[in-house]
Amino acid sequence: MNPFNNVKKQAPKTVLLLSSILISTPWLSHAQLASTDQTAAHQANSHEHAPQANVINQVKTYTCPMHPEVISHEPGRCPQCNMFLVEQQAVASPTDKHTEHQAAEHQNAEHRPTLATKSSSLVFDTPAPKADSLVKAADNVITIKYVCPMHAHIISDVPGTCPICGMNLEKVETGGNTQEININVSGSMQQALALKVAKVERDTLWKFVETVGQVDYDESQITHIHARVTGWIEKLMIKSVGDTIKKDQLLYEIYSPDLINAQNDYLLAMDTAKTNGQERYKGLVRDAGLRLSFLGFNDKQIKQLTESKQTQYRVPFYARQEGIVKALDVRDGMYIQPSTEVMSVVDLSKVWVIADVFENEQSWIAKGQKAEIAVPAMNINGIEGTIDYIYPELDPVTRSLRVRVVLNNTKVDLRPKTLAKVSLFGGPHENVLVVPQEALIQTGKENRVIVKQADDSFTAKQVTVGMMSQGKAEIISGLHEGERVVISGQFLLDSEASLKGSLMRLSSGHQH
Repeated sequence: MNPFNNVKKQAPKTVLLLSSILISTPWLSHAQLASTDQTAAHQANSHEHAPQANVINQVKTYTCPMHPEVISHEPGRCPQCNMFLVEQQAVASPTDKHTEHQAAEHQNAEHRPTLATKSSSLVFDTPAPKADSLVKAADNVITIKYVCPMHAHIISDVPGTCPICGMNLEKVETGGNTQEININVSGSMQQALALKVAKVERDTLWKFVETVGQVDYDESQITHIHARVTGWIEKLMIKSVGDTIKKDQLLYEIYSPDLINAQNDYLLAMDTAKTNGQERYKGLVRDAGLRLSFLGFNDKQIKQLTESKQTQYRVPFYARQEGIVKALDVRDGMYIQPSTEVMSVVDLSKVWVIADVFENEQSWIAKGQKAEIAVPAMNINGIEGTIDYIYPELDPVTRSLRVRVVLNNTKVDLRPKTLAKVSLFGGPHENVLVVPQEALIQTGKENRVIVKQADDSFTAKQVTVGMMSQGKAEIISGLHEGERVVISGQFLLDSEASLKGSLMRLSSGHQH
C-alpha cells in the first residue's frame, strides 16, 4: 500500500479546516474590540459620576486646630481663639480616596489661587518689619505694636487678626532707652494669683549680722599649777575636775628634798645675820626668802617659818585665785617634776563667745562693736557683750570668719561649750531706698523687680542692689520712691522669661 496515496486523499479536508479558521478570525477580533470599548466607556462613565455621588453623600465638618471640641458644618472662625476653622478629613475607602484625590486635583487646577493662598502670599511676600522698629531709642517714647502669639513675625500697627491662623493680635508696648516691656494682667487674674505689692520707701538699714556661736573659756583666766620642785604628793585635797576652788584654799601637800634644803638655807642665813650683824648677811637672808617665794611659798608661809624656825617636811600649797578645776593630772602618792602639771584652774567670771560670720559680711564687723547673746538651751536672752578680737584668717572649710565676744559671767552661769545665738550690730545706712528682699528676681547676671504701673499694667525693671539686711534690700538705682513692686506671684518670673524670649524672636524675625 502506497503511503502517498493516503496523503493525497486527506488534503482536501485540511484545506477546508484552514479556510474556516482564517474566515472566523476577523469576526473574533472585531467582537473583542467592541467588548473592550464598552468596558472603557463604562469605567469612564463611573469616574464621571463617582465624585458627584461622594460630594452628595459626604457632609463636610470644620474644626478648630487649637480647640478640637469646636465643630461646625460651615467654614468660619473659632469663637474662642478666632482661628480659621479647618476641614476635618473623614475616613474613606481606598477607592473613594483615589476618586477624591483626582477630583481635588481637578478642582485645585480650576480654582487657584484660594483664599488661604492669597493670605499666605500676602504675609510672606510682604517684608517683615525689623524688630528695631519696635524699640525706640528716643527717651520717654512708647511704641505700641500688635503681634501674633503663634507667628512672631506677624507685626501690625493696628489691632486685627493674624492672616495665617486668624488669632487676635496681642498688644505689646516698647519704648525708651530702658526698653521696658509692659504686660497687662486683669484684676480677676491678679486676685486669683494672690499678687501682693509693696511700696519703695526710704529707711535706715543696719549692718545687722545674725549668726550662731559657742560659749568658751576665757583663756586669759586659765591658771596652770606646777610644782617647781621634784617630790611626792602626800595629800591631795582636790578630788575631781569641776570642783570649785576658793582663794587660799589648800590644794595639796608635797614632800620634796629641794624644799627642805631651801628652808634650811633660809634659817641658816637668818642665824648668820643675827650673829654677825653685818649688812652683807642681811642680803643673804633676803635672797634665801626670795628663793622660797619662787619655789611656791607665800608670804604667810615665809613669815611662819621665820617665827617658828622649824623646817616643814610636808609643805602645803594653796590656791591663789578662785575658779573651777579644768584639768587634774595627779593623785595621792604620785612623783612629780617641774614639768608636771598638777592641775589647771579657770575663772568663769568672764567667758568668750566665738561666733562665725559669713565671708561676704566680714566688712561689716569691727572691733568694739556691740553684740547681743541669747542661749535658748538655758532660757537666757539679751546678754550684752563687745567684740574684742577678730581672728586674722577665715576657716578654709566653712569660709567663715571667727569673731570673739567677751561677756561678764558674774551674775549668769553660762557654761562653756553651750551653743548661743549671736546678733552683731554694725553701723547704719540712713535714708536709703529699700524694697523687701522677696521682690528681687536674681538671675545671677542681674537683679530685676516687677513694678506695678497701673491697675492692670506691669513692667520689669533692672535694679542695682546694695546692702541686704533685715529682710530688706537697698536699691542704688533703677527705682524711685513711691513706686510699687510685686513681692509675691512667682508667675511673673515665667512671664518675664517669656517676654524676653518674645523680644528675641522679634529681633530675629526679619532674618527668615
